[in-house]
Amino acid sequence: MASAAFFSTCLLANKNYLLLTSTPASAKGHINNLRVPNLPSIVLRTERFVRPRGFVAMGDEGVSKVSDGDSRMKIPHVLTVAGSDSGAGAGIQADLKACAARGVYCSTVITAVTAQNTVGVQGVSNVPEDFVAEQLKSVLSDMEVDVVKTGMLPSIGIVKILCKTLREFPVQALVVDPVMVSTSGDVLAGPSILSTFREVLLPMADIITPNLKEASALLNGMRLETVDDMRSAARLLHDMGPKNVLVKGGDLPDSSDAVDILYDGLNFYELCSPRIRTRNSHGTGCSLASCIAAELAKGYPVLSAVKVAKRYIETALGYSKEFGIGNGPQGPFDHLLRLKSHSQDCHRQRPFSPSDLFLYAVTDSRMNKRWGRSIADAVQAAIDGGATIVQLREKDAETKDFLESAKACLKICRSRGVPLLINDRVDVAIACDADGVHVGQSDMPARVARTLLGSEKIIGVSCKTPEQAQQAWVDGADYIGCGGVYPTNTKENNTTVGLDGLKTVCMASKLPVVAIGGIAMSNAHAVMEIGVPNLKGVAVVSALFDRECIQTETRKLHSVLLGSNVGGTRHVL
Repeated sequence: MASAAFFSTCLLANKNYLLLTSTPASAKGHINNLRVPNLPSIVLRTERFVRPRGFVAMGDEGVSKVSDGDSRMKIPHVLTVAGSDSGAGAGIQADLKACAARGVYCSTVITAVTAQNTVGVQGVSNVPEDFVAEQLKSVLSDMEVDVVKTGMLPSIGIVKILCKTLREFPVQALVVDPVMVSTSGDVLAGPSILSTFREVLLPMADIITPNLKEASALLNGMRLETVDDMRSAARLLHDMGPKNVLVKGGDLPDSSDAVDILYDGLNFYELCSPRIRTRNSHGTGCSLASCIAAELAKGYPVLSAVKVAKRYIETALGYSKEFGIGNGPQGPFDHLLRLKSHSQDCHRQRPFSPSDLFLYAVTDSRMNKRWGRSIADAVQAAIDGGATIVQLREKDAETKDFLESAKACLKICRSRGVPLLINDRVDVAIACDADGVHVGQSDMPARVARTLLGSEKIIGVSCKTPEQAQQAWVDGADYIGCGGVYPTNTKENNTTVGLDGLKTVCMASKLPVVAIGGIAMSNAHAVMEIGVPNLKGVAVVSALFDRECIQTETRKLHSVLLGSNVGGTRHVL
């Protein structure tokens, strides 16, 4: 076995593990022979470890002790009140999978049982209203529910029972997905229920999530064909009483993006993501609402919850694009990002979106120290300004300090749905469960990082040549960073590739590319105009972090890249 000199013991998730932290030349043969297929097996337990009382194997976010004298832990809890889908693409089944994917507990109240598959709905049997009431009281009277999410409510009586029970057992938030028609077009709730929705249910909701057809039905047939129509609909629906309205524009005609409008009574937020064209979209509405409920149960604000949920749906749809489950036009998608055909390349399907690279913020501890702010404050400001991904680069920090900074930054990034990558240090990325790493040509090889991190983490590689870009693809990277495009003083002895070199690398790369090196407000537009489709964004250091107000500079750069005004509310997810 390789010498113990390049292993260190790490306390990770309350267990002792051996963790690979460096790779000297003498160890390369041993490293290449390591069999580490995925994240759970990248660590080697060195001794039996007894978990302390009250230990819960979940992330820190949203988990808290019930009391100092009680070993139980408070887990975020969503109750879904909806119909069952025998094909498991939508309804209760989708809600359970979405909540599991977001790391919260989900209980259920079943309002109807459907016979459906990828072709459509063959039958519906409503659950008796008194038994729906019994289910509601059973869960709410005992299980400390944080958020209730509704789906199919097939009768006026069930709507009224739900509202009455929630007045008796109030929760932190109510998420209403006004399910009326299935994805295949089958009617699940008749027009007689609409007035009860408007008068009784919507005024109790913290957020409602209608699609275009549902919003139109609630507004007596209003035509919704443009983003402006969606804004008008959101305002009118808000007048009915819900605190927030999310009008989903996935079916908006003549739109290359999936555009949703969130309205909180004061501000409109236009949330945009690439349209994923796939038949496997059954249950996206249920899943989006459940994901929003999950993030609200963790304590996050509505805007953050919606952005996280939208990014999650985009990732899951992209991951499931080629699935062949069922023979009809409406296939399910893989909520947990685990299903895979044996013929699929295990390194090519990961929860990563090229749009994440749009505005890539790379931290610098010296700059932040010069301006008298912490790394966490700097990351928060960059995200507030519109950064879509953050790389934590701390060349001078001790490992312990680096890890603490990473944990603090990860909490911020997770709350906003922004990926956090660690520069170079795979061990720190593993210890804090970051979203991935970025490695240079002289760092740990990407193929080794992939083996250690598993198939789901994001890996970026710095490249200056077409050959390096092609090797990054072979080694299992998700994207490449190409540069320096312009001269920069953030790296010593750094050679520039210029716009021509950037274009050459982009054309040779099978991976999405982010440009880096000397990029600022004055030249970012020129970089993005080189005319290659896989250039997805710019990575910036000094232009953000060596400035007095990071948020302002990030917002300005975001607007330059987006081509919108500085005060706009268009969010590219």
